[in-house]
Amino acid sequence: MILDAAEILDAQILIVDDQEANVLLIEQLLADAGYTRVSSTMRPKEVCALHRKNRYDLILLDLQMPDMDGFQLMAGLKADEADSYLPVIVLTAQPGHKLRALQAGAKDFISKPLDLLEVKTRIHNMLEVRLLYKKLENYSSDLELTVQERTAELRESEACYRSLTELASDWYWEQDEHGSFTRVSGPVLEMLGMQVDSLVGNAKGNAVTACKESEREQQQLRAAVTAQRSFLDFPFSRVDADGAKRHYRVSGEPMFNQACRFVGYRGIGVEVNIGLLNDRT
Repeated sequence: MILDAAEILDAQILIVDDQEANVLLIEQLLADAGYTRVSSTMRPKEVCALHRKNRYDLILLDLQMPDMDGFQLMAGLKADEADSYLPVIVLTAQPGHKLRALQAGAKDFISKPLDLLEVKTRIHNMLEVRLLYKKLENYSSDLELTVQERTAELRESEACYRSLTELASDWYWEQDEHGSFTRVSGPVLEMLGMQVDSLVGNAKGNAVTACKESEREQQQLRAAVTAQRSFLDFPFSRVDADGAKRHYRVSGEPMFNQACRFVGYRGIGVEVNIGLLNDRT
């Protein structure tokens, strides 16, 4: 991420000092440097409310003030959970206050009497860090929103896919990595003699072994499933209670999560008549 000079000069800055001469000096310094959004107050008790309203990019804070000193003010600013970053540079003539100010949450300090070049440099550096931090926060928020939108689109696409596959086949099925059926739709009971509710989370095996196919077909399909391969129009058959033989074809593909870990299979099945089966074989 890169900032241009205009972004830094457009930052919102608040000067907090009970001495009018100090306020005027810093205001003039910032105006000469090109900063365009500078405000000030000599009433420290107003600062928390002003910051909640304006969300300043930088607060230049004098530590020695009546009614409320800079340490008390920083404690109030830190209590505002809406902003986890405290954009404060303290102004102090007391060397012993510097470490305490940093421990209280200040990001930097400027010694009094003020060195104008030092003031400009520290303000510029602080604003650069602050604005980059804000850009990163905005980028993270935008990224999270994009992920949510894409997730919703994927769910809608998945629902559409399932709807179309169910319309284009006699039954649709899914199972987890352990072989348990997690979803079955279609006339499975009538066609294959299987109870749907017994498949959801209970039955083990794959979509075809549960259908009592021949041992040869069973071995072939097990090999495909073990290798986590897709299979297309895999043929199998079963004999009804009345002795009638029925023929089916099943297709399936492995499913993987975002970490590329195998999570199961999904597929479709259709019943075919013997004439169609012979034509295709």
